[in-house]
Parts: sequence; structure tokens; C-alpha cells
Amino acid sequence: MDATLINPFINATINVLETMAFVKSKPGKPFLKKEDVARGDVTGVIGLTGAANGTIAVTFDEGSILKVVSNMFGEPMTELNSEVADAVGEITNMISGQARRELEGLGKVFEAAIPSVVSGKNHTITHYTDGPKIAIPFTTEGGQFTIEVCLEK
Repeated sequence: MDATLINPFINATINVLETMAFVKSKPGKPFLKKEDVARGDVTGVIGLTGAANGTIAVTFDEGSILKVVSNMFGEPMTELNSEVADAVGEITNMISGQARRELEGLGKVFEAAIPSVVSGKNHTITHYTDGPKIAIPFTTEGGQFTIEVCLEK
């Protein structure tokens, strides 16, 4: 997959978490993900259409999302609940929006659907196209999360 399609999602992820939750995140090395099992406890998924069709997913482990949401809300969050799930959907939406604005500047226009959220240990992520699933792991002081970008060729 073209790095010019992936980098805007990395940039948007770092920016959204830092500006909305004051959480610094460090991207790791992208890799091709083969399986559908999520690498965390709660995932926001959003469909994309336009320059290519596909999905992006943002999967947080419990420690990382509780830190992010605690910072966003200004109060300690100690368990995964509906408020945390709603925040994951909103974070996914913000990442998608910022990445799409950067991609639009490169002449690639995308529209996004409404995000959905899936949670639970060992949940699966269904990407709606058969393109390659590029996963980018991130680390934060609270834990880890992964974004996945899956766009058809």
C-alpha cells in the first residue's frame, strides 16, 4: 500500500490524542496484519469511500484507552463502559476527519461513514474490502493501541 495513504492516519492519530487527551503516542513499525482478531479491548471502525473504498480501525488496550478517556473527561475512568465506547467512536471519527483533510490536500477525496465500536477480549475486526490490512502499533504511557488501514487496491 502507498505510504502517502497511510501517513495521514499516523499524523492524525498522534495529533488527535495529543490535542484532545494530552497523551503522547509513539508509532511503531507498520506491518501487514493477516488475522481478524483485534490487538486490544475496544475498537472503533469507520468505513471510507471515494479515492478507494475501505475501513480504518483504532484498537486500544484497556490501559491506554482508560488513560486517554480519563484525560479527555478530566476525571478517572477505571473500567470499560458505554462512555468509554462512545469516546472511542468519537476519537476514531476525529482521526478519520483529520486524515481525510490531509489526503484531500494530496488530491485524494474520501467520505466517511458513522463509526461503530466493538469491544471485548479477543473481538474480531471485519474490514469491508479485501485490500491489505496495514497495522501501525502505537505505545503510550498508559498502554498500547493499533490503527489499521484497509483500502482496496
